[in-house]
Amino acid sequence: MKPALRQQLARYARRLAELDSLLADPSVMKDGNAFRALSREHTEVLGIVERQRQHAQRERDLAAAREMSADPEMAEMAAEEIAAAGADLERLEAELQRLLLPRDPDDARAAYLEIRAGTGGEESALFAADLLRMYTRYADRCGWKAELISESESDLGGYKEVVLHLASPAGEPVYGALRYESGGHRVQRVPATEAQGRIHTSACTVAVLPEADESAEVTLNPAELRIDTFRASGAGGQHINKTDSAVRVTHLPTGLVAECQDDRSQHRNKAKALAVLAARLRDRERIEREAREAATRKGLIGSGDRSDRIRTYNFPQGRLTDHRINLTLYQLGAIMDGDLEPVVRALQAAREAELLAEMEIGDA
Repeated sequence: MKPALRQQLARYARRLAELDSLLADPSVMKDGNAFRALSREHTEVLGIVERQRQHAQRERDLAAAREMSADPEMAEMAAEEIAAAGADLERLEAELQRLLLPRDPDDARAAYLEIRAGTGGEESALFAADLLRMYTRYADRCGWKAELISESESDLGGYKEVVLHLASPAGEPVYGALRYESGGHRVQRVPATEAQGRIHTSACTVAVLPEADESAEVTLNPAELRIDTFRASGAGGQHINKTDSAVRVTHLPTGLVAECQDDRSQHRNKAKALAVLAARLRDRERIEREAREAATRKGLIGSGDRSDRIRTYNFPQGRLTDHRINLTLYQLGAIMDGDLEPVVRALQAAREAELLAEMEIGDA
């Protein structure tokens, strides 16, 4: 193991002791937000330290086996233990390297997921509804809470645009799981409106934005906002159609717009719309920053540019293809029913492999 990696692991061992002490402090336990944040960090650090301990134990086992190999009667047994310990050390070191990869602090946040119909007219809007169902069912599988923030329905029951808020009651990294869903999603299938059975191609765009902290760096200046109220459309009963409860907020300097009509309370709709707007402004800043950095570095997964065609859903062949990592899965039915985990894991693994390669180049 490289000395730099050992130094990092030593720092994590010290941090674990600090976290044990902090989590036992009654004042910290009274602060729910601080306690949850420290608990999440404790879980991550403990996983690293436990693997480091396993690695240290296997190093001791390897040293003992090498000593034992000097005894002719024990040589065969020692050779088997040397091989096993060597394989375990290689595996554990690879796991430790992955665990020590730099983490995006946004990964642990809740997320806003936006789906917009693109080329393809009504079929694109119907596909947007299918994507909403896929992500909602995936959230159910993960135990996340999914809340519809705003929707603009099409004539045949699809969506021109829909915004979903996803959060994990257990504090799991929602944005970290879905961040690579941003981009263009293309569908190839026979539309319900096609009388002659011809396959059509249409597309939607998906944007996944990390939820901004209440104390986030994005500050909304009231003088730069235009707030409009209007009557909500769609389902909701008599009340929602008779009062101006829906809220639309426009950020005048950028032209970004966020609206919410899901709640009967105008005040709560306004708060939700402002939260969406803050997330969009934060994401806009991130994209601009990544565009500047792209002059020197181009990531495998990409910047999440909304114009990128990242994935194709081919219904006649039951095939999903993610073009960024050349991933092809013939289980489209299960994926559309919410079994998105194979895709999420493959994208995360590709990103980890890219980061590991960069670290090796940097160490060279």
